[in-house]
Amino acid sequence: MAPTSPDRHPGTSGPAHGPAPAGLIWTRPPKEKRERPTREAIVAAATDLADTHGLDAVSIRRVAAALQTRPMDLYGYFARKDELIDLMVDEVVAGAVLEEIPRDWRGALSAIARALRAVCLAHPWMVTAAGRQALLGPNVMRHVEQSLQATAALGLDPAKRLAIWRAVDSYTMGHAHLSPGRDQSDGSTENDPGRRAAAEAYLQDLADSGNFPNLAGIGAAGLLHNEYDELTFETGLNWLLTGIAAERQEASP
Repeated sequence: MAPTSPDRHPGTSGPAHGPAPAGLIWTRPPKEKRERPTREAIVAAATDLADTHGLDAVSIRRVAAALQTRPMDLYGYFARKDELIDLMVDEVVAGAVLEEIPRDWRGALSAIARALRAVCLAHPWMVTAAGRQALLGPNVMRHVEQSLQATAALGLDPAKRLAIWRAVDSYTMGHAHLSPGRDQSDGSTENDPGRRAAAEAYLQDLADSGNFPNLAGIGAAGLLHNEYDELTFETGLNWLLTGIAAERQEASP
């Protein structure tokens, strides 16, 4: 057996390029196979980004960085960012789907609206997403199904039942969007103290002009105070449902 050349390693036939791996190839564990993150992990990472920084902070590159993987590993699941947002919304809307809805239609719609409001407050970017693209996921459809089920016994035509669902959802998401903690990714200056002081001074000048007597009666500070809290939500929801009940009674023979 020929002696080993200084530029060769035992068991090789070419020149050496750095130290040889220890042990025989049969005794070395194979390199770990690169696995793409699961779709669930991607959606969770994207949701965390949106919860912390707003919807506009979500990008394939940033989500990949959060998962310590390559952007191309994510594009195996999504053709575009909109599809990722669809999955994010549908995942959080699952929290608005009730295990069982009350039999009374007002109680049912109220419970559904409260559950949806809780989701919107926990994930303020969801309302932003709903304003940008149609929401069609399975959990979204379960939410819609429950809303339609709530009005099934009212004897209304399908178009009116759809209108009730849209009215309750629109009110709920709109109220949540105006509540403190909403998505600020659009560059809102609502919480800027300087702008608020300037707005109060402007409104007070209008009130003092005598041209806005109702404004003067309320006061500038009252108009600017953000009272989109649970009490105002319940009050407005009650007004909305009372209006639906009144129209139903008027339509009854």
